Amino acid sequence: MALRAPHLYRSLRGFCLGAFRVLCAELEEGAELPFSFEEHASFGRPALYEYRPLVRAFLESRASALAKRDDARLAVGDLRREPAARIFSRAHAGARSDEEDALFRTVILPLLVATAEACGGFDWDDASFDRAYAELESSLFGEGHAYAAVAPLVGLSAGTLIELGDGLRVRAAATGELAAHWPEAQGLLPQDFGREPDRLCVLELERELARGDAEPPDAPGELADAVTAIRLSTAGPVAAGPVLFERLDWRPYGIRPVLPIAATQPLGEPTRLDEFRGRLAADLRARLLQADEDRELGEALDRWELSLFQDEPFRSEQLRQSFAVLLGGTDGMWAACVRAAVLLGESARERGELLGKLKDERPPPDTVRRALVEVLMHGSRAKLVESLDESILGLRPRPAGYFALRAAS
Repeated sequence: MALRAPHLYRSLRGFCLGAFRVLCAELEEGAELPFSFEEHASFGRPALYEYRPLVRAFLESRASALAKRDDARLAVGDLRREPAARIFSRAHAGARSDEEDALFRTVILPLLVATAEACGGFDWDDASFDRAYAELESSLFGEGHAYAAVAPLVGLSAGTLIELGDGLRVRAAATGELAAHWPEAQGLLPQDFGREPDRLCVLELERELARGDAEPPDAPGELADAVTAIRLSTAGPVAAGPVLFERLDWRPYGIRPVLPIAATQPLGEPTRLDEFRGRLAADLRARLLQADEDRELGEALDRWELSLFQDEPFRSEQLRQSFAVLLGGTDGMWAACVRAAVLLGESARERGELLGKLKDERPPPDTVRRALVEVLMHGSRAKLVESLDESILGLRPRPAGYFALRAAS
């Protein structure tokens, strides 16, 4: 086998040999290696039965003890000096993970598991280790890395895969996909996930990383923006998390908490994400970056999203402040009401009725949501406000709304 890093091969092989020796001694002293009993049936032939050792769970339960061994420290030291392994040292492998723990749990332990699974237990086989190590070198020294983060999504259903752009998508959860890589996942999923119609989807981020990238994507931030965009497009009680599961080159990479505002589910009836609202969510997610440059727009979005979790009278006050900041600015709430009526009303009658409601009471939640959608989709908030003022004065036609343009197209 052609080796790219002979020093890594020697130190990792030494660790795996030492671990096999220790684990064989445990088994001889009475420790039990769990097995699964699998049936392999084929048409017209007798069924075959296989005992398969469950080495992954056995090794993961002993990971902390194995990580303290001297040969493990030598292997970790060699990995820390290898530039290609830097991205693995950034893995979120545990609640108190440091670089050494991250390297052990994302590189060394998976190599040991792959070797033991190929050996069918702890009877050492050089060829099995070499194949597992070759896969590791391919991951370390390849052209790049395949990164993915997956979070459970609740509060909506989707009949098909919905692309949100930049590698983000909503799709149906495959049975057992999380437990296959993260055995602890079952205790970290939302209640009834996988059993209720509005709890069958995941929010997924996939990204190709270039060789030499030392930092993974900001998955919590990107997934939180996607949740905000879906809430704006559907008005549904959507939430992701409470944690997201990361993998790198199809190996477990870490578990991270989802941002609290995205992980908390608002009250409301579950909704459905269809293709139209999925396209709107994709467009909105791409435009949420505007809030980084427009302080008032960012405040309006924050107040609207916070209102989803508040009771009266605080909810209405948050909505009023969001509405005033979004379209009123220094001109106040009255100007926000007039501008919103022109923006959201398709006819003179609609605009008059909407203005009357907005002047008589605090803005309804759905009105604030629609106004946020229209402002985001028009691009520049300042230019939109200027256009609305000119249309009020009769200097130009009112700006067409996003939904009207979609209907026309």
